[in-house]
Amino acid sequence: MLSRDIGIDLGTANVLIHIKGKGIVLNEPSIVAIDTETRKVIAVGTEANEMLGRTPGKVKAIKPMKDGVIADFEITEIMLNAFIKKIKAKKLFSRPRILICCPTNITQVEKNAIKEAAERTGARKVYIEEEPKVAAVGAGMDISEPTANMVIDIGGGTTDIAILSLNGIVSSESIKVAGNVMDQEIIKYIKSKYKLLIGEKTAEEIKINFANVFKPDKRKKLEVRGRNLITGLPDSIEITQDETEEALRESVQKIIKGTTNVLEDTPPELSADIYGKGIILTGGGALLTGLSELLEETLNVPVLTAESPLTCVVEGTGVLLDNIKLLEEDQ
Repeated sequence: MLSRDIGIDLGTANVLIHIKGKGIVLNEPSIVAIDTETRKVIAVGTEANEMLGRTPGKVKAIKPMKDGVIADFEITEIMLNAFIKKIKAKKLFSRPRILICCPTNITQVEKNAIKEAAERTGARKVYIEEEPKVAAVGAGMDISEPTANMVIDIGGGTTDIAILSLNGIVSSESIKVAGNVMDQEIIKYIKSKYKLLIGEKTAEEIKINFANVFKPDKRKKLEVRGRNLITGLPDSIEITQDETEEALRESVQKIIKGTTNVLEDTPPELSADIYGKGIILTGGGALLTGLSELLEETLNVPVLTAESPLTCVVEGTGVLLDNIKLLEEDQ
């Protein structure tokens, strides 16, 4: 039997899996739907995501990952098992080596929890790597040179900011402000201003398709539907694009502050490299309209978005699995 290495981007919002020689074979939401009475799993991933906010009383859609770490160990294990089964890894491969990515600030206890969950799926060896490092590799950066590379990886649960040189992290910060918090900020803003309650999916759609955090257009409008908190009935309102900038301002400022902290903590020689090469944005949050322009104007440093920001981390696992010695040195 073959033993093929597997790379997993175990994200708060999505799980992506890369199989060596095959590329990305799975990209599904990190959600599990269970029957609360029997604890039986009803659906995992995309199927479970479609049930979010629409389930009957006894069915609960659970997001087992919170802020980039395991919030529910048992459900994470069920989810990993289901995804590995889905890609038929257990049938095709004998005990593969698995590389899993995690945020920079997680504790050793949390790292061990992730490792154990992966080992129980039948892995021969489990490697844990920090997300910004893997994202930088996936974005095509050469982090082996003695020059600085800076990456801001904005995922669902955390934003990981790091400066890398000679295959290591020189300076980093992980903040619990990312895609999910932005969705909540949009929900909060509309609830407070218009007394309209909207769901997480609606908020995410507003963020992806309409929001703009840099020079938004006041004339651009969007109809938003939800539940009127006063009447309790379905209702709709119109929001303008500059309101989305207002709703997301606090979250964006926290990302800017985290980036400033990392830059201030960097040796001058490496700072000079960053000024020349710029900062690379990865993760789903990199697609937020106006973010790269706002960062560039505020930090006075070139800011570029990776070619495939959503898949940088999992693509990086593929590169690192091809250089297994680097992983061995890091563990």
